Amino acid sequence: MICEKSILAVIPARGGSKGLPRKNLRMLAGKPLVAWTIEEAKKSKYIDRLILSSEDAEIISVARQWGCDAPFVRPQELATDETPAVEPILHAIDALSEKYDYVVMLQPTSPLRIAEDIDGCIEMCVHTTAPVCVSMTKPEKNPEWMYRVADTGSTVPVTNSGYTSSRRQDLQPSFVLNGAVYVAETAWLKQHRTFVSEEMKAFRMPPDRSKDVDTELDLEICEILLRERG
Repeated sequence: MICEKSILAVIPARGGSKGLPRKNLRMLAGKPLVAWTIEEAKKSKYIDRLILSSEDAEIISVARQWGCDAPFVRPQELATDETPAVEPILHAIDALSEKYDYVVMLQPTSPLRIAEDIDGCIEMCVHTTAPVCVSMTKPEKNPEWMYRVADTGSTVPVTNSGYTSSRRQDLQPSFVLNGAVYVAETAWLKQHRTFVSEEMKAFRMPPDRSKDVDTELDLEICEILLRERG
């Protein structure tokens, strides 16, 4: 709880994954991928209840072994490749008898985030009275250097800022969603059905805690970073 506001955190972890099969159960530095998110969420100063949303019996079992509540089985129709990320969160809100002022989405594919990132994003959302706050990081390459390339080889700049400098130091700082932490007022989220909005605030996270696991290489990089972290 923060400022007398109750906080629900939901870890959405479905069983299917085309790019990295059984991704959420893959071992990473001695633990299942989903366990890294569970452990850090349990360290939060503000989360009143942490739950898992999954349609997969094995993921539910593993999450419970690591101390995460799994009060329901997610419907199969909310566990497809086409399911918008917010839908399992909305389902979880409605599936619980208790009501919470804020909801936090913690995707298990962000194993490098720490409790301070979770709490920092919650604090920013509550203290600024923003309806939604999401974690972001600086991209490896500035979008001012990016182009769309047609089959003919012709190019069009991704941005229309007019920057032409080749010096990195002269470019306007940019940030990208890193997928680690999403916080929103519950009532606002149920109305708008998205975390990404013109009303959202950005909580900045460093690149070394912003890696998202989608491939074998991502998993190997996270393994190295976590072992270095100790």
